[in-house]
Amino acid sequence: MAPVSVPKKGASLAVEKKRLEPAKMEEKKEVEKEEAYTYNPSGKPDPFKPFLQLTPLREVSRSAPLTPLQKYEISQLKLVAILSTPEGNTGLVEDATGKGYFIRKGTWIGKNDGKVTKILKDRLIIEEVFRDVSGQKKVNEISLSLQKGEEGGEK
Repeated sequence: MAPVSVPKKGASLAVEKKRLEPAKMEEKKEVEKEEAYTYNPSGKPDPFKPFLQLTPLREVSRSAPLTPLQKYEISQLKLVAILSTPEGNTGLVEDATGKGYFIRKGTWIGKNDGKVTKILKDRLIIEEVFRDVSGQKKVNEISLSLQKGEEGGEK
């Protein structure tokens, strides 16, 4: 803003008005030059959404209730044994309370709709299918290894 001068005694008002007019013109030009900024979010990612969204796919709406194994996170389960049978391998997992569950290939396990795909002699492989940020299907492969020597029966 331009400095405003106080009229001197004896100066005419007409002369003073002429001196103030150029200052007002400059102020108007500055106001016209300033344009209001408007944000256009089209084509830009939402800054408040996380970069990675690991949401499980819920393709099949289940009418059946969840099994006990689907109520646990996979990290809360411990693989304690693998049984080899002619029909295929069977795994035995234990929850935090010590309760055991038998697992076969195709068993649903974990809160994120994991499915047992392989039971090997020392571990089992679980696959969780989810959608990433761009909406593409991704597969998260989790391995649950057999815990060896925890009981320690012999010295």
